[in-house]
Amino acid sequence: MGNITESYKTFATLSPNKIAIHTNHQQISYQQWDELINQTANWLHSLHSENKTIGILLPNGIPFLQFFAGASKGGWTAVPYDLKWKITELEKRVILSQPSIIVTTKENYIQIKQSIPNVMILEDILQEIAQFNPTTVKKTDENLPFYIGFTSGTTGNPKAFVRSQDSWVASFDCNRFDFGLDASDQVLIAGTLIHSHFLYGAISTLYLGGTVFLLDKFSPQEGLSWIHSFPITTVYVVPTMIEAFLKEGILIDKSIKILSSGAKWSERSKLEIRQMFPNMTMYEFYGASELSFITVLSDREGIQKATTVGKPCYGVEVQIRRQEQELAQPNETGKIYVRSRFMIDGYFDHNGRTIHSIQDEEGWATVHDMGYFDEDGFLYIVGREPNMILYGGINIFPEEIEKVISLHRDVEEVAVIGLSDSYWGQVVAAVVKGKCSPLELKRFCKTHLASYKIPRKWFFLSEMPYTTSGKIARAELIKRMESMVTSD
Repeated sequence: MGNITESYKTFATLSPNKIAIHTNHQQISYQQWDELINQTANWLHSLHSENKTIGILLPNGIPFLQFFAGASKGGWTAVPYDLKWKITELEKRVILSQPSIIVTTKENYIQIKQSIPNVMILEDILQEIAQFNPTTVKKTDENLPFYIGFTSGTTGNPKAFVRSQDSWVASFDCNRFDFGLDASDQVLIAGTLIHSHFLYGAISTLYLGGTVFLLDKFSPQEGLSWIHSFPITTVYVVPTMIEAFLKEGILIDKSIKILSSGAKWSERSKLEIRQMFPNMTMYEFYGASELSFITVLSDREGIQKATTVGKPCYGVEVQIRRQEQELAQPNETGKIYVRSRFMIDGYFDHNGRTIHSIQDEEGWATVHDMGYFDEDGFLYIVGREPNMILYGGINIFPEEIEKVISLHRDVEEVAVIGLSDSYWGQVVAAVVKGKCSPLELKRFCKTHLASYKIPRKWFFLSEMPYTTSGKIARAELIKRMESMVTSD
């Protein structure tokens, strides 16, 4: 199908002086960007490496995107690593992905050089790259693997997935058809590029010929300042960023698109953000690292059906299946299966290079989310099968309860888990970050939930435990709460 960088030459020719990327420190035009990617690809070719994999251990900035896109054009595979990871966490992911080189800052190089092999300093590499041909690049095979990412689920143990060129190039159609994006868009990437949501947002914008406004790191004050000061038309966010924006309490009345994942939004946030951005158009999408885009909910439909995650994206098929693999009826909960061209090739095994596909013989795959379609074809997420609580033979999905509790004004964050019980099998427990009492929350739940779904046990923490990918570490949370119950 193509390469994620194939359009750069066109925009460099048609609009050579148009800004491709704008940061706090630097601007780069499409002509400069096209030449830089060519030089980076040619530098990689010069290394004559058999294992064409480059690790990127860098902060947000043009070099991060340069090495990611340059690797793609040069037929290499890029592996972004998180600067927040501890050495032991980084080591696990390096072993899984086996990069032949890792590029990082001089400061970070000094900290990790004794533990991590094949590390090179950014400034040294940039000097080398500047010596290479900026106009022509040796052609590489299409649809090579170009991206290795990691998922950790709730356990914290990393899994490495590999993605090919076609999957992202195909998914760029979702930007066009589902979100209405094109070369005229000025897109704010407010989050870290280690998060695939923001990395995809930047790379897809460059493919379509728009301008990327890239923050060094997320700051609600700076993000809102950029939206106000620059001709930004679109913002990629995650729900926690919306919460941070809301705390600033600043009205932004310009016309703007907001693109966010849909599965984690609280109903309160959805209402409040419309007051803060009265002229916005919001697109929420449901997806997964392995499956990419699944469904999208437009602004108009979001008002009418606030609890849904929308309808299948362009080029995506979705089925709801019963336990026996039969298709479920409307409003009947089952496991969500997806088929599209946007999926990963598969997971690496722990020996490093064998790829295990997630798709069945007919191309369908699941990440074990549970949900249902309504009679109008809108998808609703009930929860994830591994998180399901079995209470006296009744299936309870914690996500439903979390949505309700998060509506309370004094709840900052909540996780609902199942704790072992000799009689019921499991009982529902809520772990809350916030200033409220169990009695108050129980009364609040009674107005929204069936009695058997109201948590039997309540715990309050000043901070939640997280996995390295930023999700609540449910396995750790269950272990900690079980020990607290036992000690009592």
